[in-house]
Amino acid sequence: MLRSPTVLIALAALALAQPLTAQETQPDADPAPEAQPQAEPPMTMERMAQIVLAIDPDARASPTMLQLTIADVPVLIVADPIADRMRAMVPIRSADGIEPEEMMRLMQANFDTALDARYAVARGRLWGVYIHPLSPLGKDQLLSGLAQTVAVAQTYGTLYSGGAAVFGGGDSSGIFQDLLQDLLKKGEDI
Repeated sequence: MLRSPTVLIALAALALAQPLTAQETQPDADPAPEAQPQAEPPMTMERMAQIVLAIDPDARASPTMLQLTIADVPVLIVADPIADRMRAMVPIRSADGIEPEEMMRLMQANFDTALDARYAVARGRLWGVYIHPLSPLGKDQLLSGLAQTVAVAQTYGTLYSGGAAVFGGGDSSGIFQDLLQDLLKKGEDI
């Protein structure tokens, strides 16, 4: 059931305003070891390279950079393990000639439809980017971020969408879901 933004804000405020009960403030007893989910290891360049190679066997890797292709879109991943940051980037077009109206649309998309991916300008180009701390990055987060970054490049000029959930709905979620499911399937053994 869809709810208006006003209703969602009211529900969120109500949830935050509820006092904690004594039971909620006490730490839970540890569940049996067999009930605890297996934690993912920290993301490293080596682990990210394994995931990327499962997506694109022709991907190229260097100590701080990975290059791959997803849905015929070139993707560049740069990481700095010392700073614990990673960035996936997709070139979209030259930044020259972007009109103020289009720049406004890009900023609106960064707020409501680009999701975890973003439109960005650097070195005279418009990019689709996904930026995340490296070590806590989970495999599914990486795959979702890559799918969203490719989606913002593919929908540039039309829907300006990262896919999945879009504030106010949208018709691009099917495209994103297909791409995400394909990436999840390719990386499920990692």
